[in-house]
Amino acid sequence: MAKLLYITAHPHDHQVSYSMAAGKAFIDAYQSKNPGDEVIRIDLYKEHIPYIDADVFSGWGKLQSGTAFDQLSADEQTKVGRLAALSDQFVEADKYVFVTPFWNFSFPPVMKAYFDAISVAGKTFRYTAEGPVGLLTDKKAIHIQARGGYYSEGAAAQLEMGHRYIQIMMNFYGVPSLEGIFIEGHNAEPDKAQQIKENGIARAKEAAETF
Repeated sequence: MAKLLYITAHPHDHQVSYSMAAGKAFIDAYQSKNPGDEVIRIDLYKEHIPYIDADVFSGWGKLQSGTAFDQLSADEQTKVGRLAALSDQFVEADKYVFVTPFWNFSFPPVMKAYFDAISVAGKTFRYTAEGPVGLLTDKKAIHIQARGGYYSEGAAAQLEMGHRYIQIMMNFYGVPSLEGIFIEGHNAEPDKAQQIKENGIARAKEAAETF
């Protein structure tokens, strides 16, 4: 039995968002195909994702110097403990599904906060004399993203930073496979919006069959 994290970073649901509509189609099809797998849904807009701030750095520093966890301040315990739980959960999973909108050429800031939370030396990667090496070499991931315009080809592709960032992080963690499902152009061509949405949903269902 595999464990899959279904990670969404969108304030809207599948009835409003094209990203979430394709994401729902994917996860429904995946669960139908793999009824024995465990699917954990993580809505980053509803979860507590601490920023790495002064309390976190202070707490980490104290722990590294030998201070017991229960001797940290209340804020340090809450934030450091939550970050540890998020990174442990990520490491324990086998598959990752990221669902994001395309905002200002990237994704919502809560997704960046999540990657900060799970980027922990000794868990998702380790340092070596030759540089960092990813530790999650037996995982796989997929990113589902709706874009109102067209950003997969040509000069506009250079502006897209959301999927490229996730690709960089997956490479950093050693994850060998990141697929991408992009629903594009529904704002640029509103007369084709429904067709574009339906096509994206169909591709999401197809991808779920082999994920």
